Amino acid sequence: MAKMSKKHKEALAKFDKNKQYSLAEAVELVKKITYTKFDASVDLSVRLGVDPRKANQMVRGSVTLPHGTGKDLRVLVLCTPDKEEEAKAAGADFVGLDEYIQKIKGGWTDVDVVITMPSVMPKVGQLGRILGPRGLMPNPKTGTVTMDVGNAVKAAKAGKIDFKVDKYGIIHSPIGKVSFEDQKLFENASELLNTIIKLRPAAAKGNYVKSIYLSSTMSPGVAVDPKSVNA
Repeated sequence: MAKMSKKHKEALAKFDKNKQYSLAEAVELVKKITYTKFDASVDLSVRLGVDPRKANQMVRGSVTLPHGTGKDLRVLVLCTPDKEEEAKAAGADFVGLDEYIQKIKGGWTDVDVVITMPSVMPKVGQLGRILGPRGLMPNPKTGTVTMDVGNAVKAAKAGKIDFKVDKYGIIHSPIGKVSFEDQKLFENASELLNTIIKLRPAAAKGNYVKSIYLSSTMSPGVAVDPKSVNA
């Protein structure tokens, strides 16, 4: 097991790792125990009482965080020539079709969001093996397969994030940066948690939100009391 750094030990000493804190307390704590020199990302991990192997218990969706993620997202739009101007005007970083499909087949995935149109999905579908594992595959459910590419680009740039439960039943998502004010992190986290709670599948039995942890890039995780977020 890797040796724990002195800073990590100091961070652990500042809170009780066996205690569950309210969301507001957890936000304050994570900011106190982050010891990176850079502006670390703040992440939320939510463990759900679902079996993601069953289609009727899959939890996935998207949410626009009120204060964005603090990260400038690189957006690729795969579209027909008549939509290129609309995508560029909305702020897309990369716009095109066949040349980008070839680039991705060659291993290029240097983007954060891929948006496309229903008519070119047969071509984009060939990229599933590359884009799928990286969480980049466009999906109508998350608004990334649409005729309205301009608004989809604006939403992505404004802090819209897509999330889905992994095979262990956990959703991991960034909710901002350590430099954000406490209130902004709290509101971003609340927006994500409320969205996850609304998406509870009818087939999920028993306790839906099992645990919530808030952490930053290098900090230990702080347990959040699920009862404090109306779960």
